Amino acid sequence: MTAPGSVPPLGRSRLGTVPLLGASAPEDPARAGIIHLGLGAFHRAHAAVHTALAMQAEPGDWGIVGFAHRSRRVVDPMARQDGVYSVLELSEAGARADVLNVHRGLGVMAEEPQRVIAEIADPARKLLTLAVSEGGYSVSPRTGGLDVDSPALRADLDDARSENPAAPRTVIGLLAAGLTARARSGAPFAVLPCDNVSAAGRTTRRMVTEFLQLSGADEDALTFVREHVSFPDAMVDRIVPATTPATSAQVAALLGVQDDAPVRAEQFSMWVIEDDFPAGRPAWERGGAIMSSEVEKYEQVKLRILNGPHSLIAYLGALDDRPTIPAAFAEDWIAEATLALIHHENLPTIDLPADLDVNGYIEDLTHRWRNHDLGHRTAQVGSDGSMRLPQRVPTPALTHLRAGRLPAMLALTVAAWFACVVPPAGFDPGEQARAMTDPDQARLQEVAAGTTTPAAHARALLASGCLSTELAAHEEFTDLVGALLTTLVSVGPRAAAAEALTLSMKENR
Repeated sequence: MTAPGSVPPLGRSRLGTVPLLGASAPEDPARAGIIHLGLGAFHRAHAAVHTALAMQAEPGDWGIVGFAHRSRRVVDPMARQDGVYSVLELSEAGARADVLNVHRGLGVMAEEPQRVIAEIADPARKLLTLAVSEGGYSVSPRTGGLDVDSPALRADLDDARSENPAAPRTVIGLLAAGLTARARSGAPFAVLPCDNVSAAGRTTRRMVTEFLQLSGADEDALTFVREHVSFPDAMVDRIVPATTPATSAQVAALLGVQDDAPVRAEQFSMWVIEDDFPAGRPAWERGGAIMSSEVEKYEQVKLRILNGPHSLIAYLGALDDRPTIPAAFAEDWIAEATLALIHHENLPTIDLPADLDVNGYIEDLTHRWRNHDLGHRTAQVGSDGSMRLPQRVPTPALTHLRAGRLPAMLALTVAAWFACVVPPAGFDPGEQARAMTDPDQARLQEVAAGTTTPAAHARALLASGCLSTELAAHEEFTDLVGALLTTLVSVGPRAAAAEALTLSMKENR
């Protein structure tokens, strides 16, 4: 492996010596048509890649001005490299690295909120993409509306109502302020979410509109958002494992340059987009994306066939001390539980897109989950469950409960999440589970404090509305989660999976 310091640093001056992925964006930052919020690995390995491929097929002013949320961990090395970085693609055929050159501005939302607002107001920017995780949309798990219980959001609302408002702290607050500023020019705009949020475009429109209404925005801003700003839905799908120190060394060995901001990704990439862009867009359909009027159906496929089962693999794997998704899925009992969740409980609740080969999609998934080169960590996949599981569990679970069926594998997913992230008193979930993080962990621990049995622990957590108040009202589901959590902590994850599997097969004969 190439030693650090023995190869030249990556930058635009090296572009003639390394393979370029897609096309470069026009160099002038003023011509960059896209703003992006959430400059993490997923955006850089997904939307940015499809955009570069689209410009290769059809050139245009589609450079990206990207903002990280709070950290400079990615911004600083990318800035040193002129916005250039590599994508290390890992497949069964081996690894390859290519360089991307589409970012034409970098910043941090928390440090430069006024700059974000000014970028949104700039008529030269035609659309904005979002990859800010489920929590960035400020949706209340309790009401499904704007999360006015959030201190940060309440502060943004209070500031927006004041005579001298401070800069917004939340993504929704920033969008509302930026679109209010853009309303002065009237230039049309699109906001395209790229997160695992159900009906993400419509959800974002609703949250921004609620924010504007609650903050007392003038009618001109509300009319502009209603009539001149589109919020297309999209479905995104690519496994992007965390970058490790070894990633840069692997890129150096492949390309002969030192990249301090690489990303890793699987070969598979899918992006389904509703075609609603009043100010124009890249030719994404020529860069591998699917423009479709059935985005909601593709979202259901992603959330219930990939994302929900992915969470189950992570939680069961972590409780069985498996550090990676491939190591977990290699356990027959985890693979069996996962496929039972897909076939018995989630697939029957999906209205499938017309052109999707669902059996082929599931077969592809099993290969993706077995890809040891990706090394996707169970701790990474299992983190942020309080933001992710409300999108993945309640809808299919309620579908079964209303039909008189008990969704045991979905209950197992919830019980395993609790065991990993909010374990009952006296239970040690192990190193892999302890490495999981969750923004709601402290609150959930407080909610369950004082409970004396795993069943009571589960009941208290569900009653808090952490998934949905409607789901918590179904006592048979709450009781089953409690029973499975009891088995998890007293006997182990394998026994709990077997118990859930037996019940699921009985319920779904």
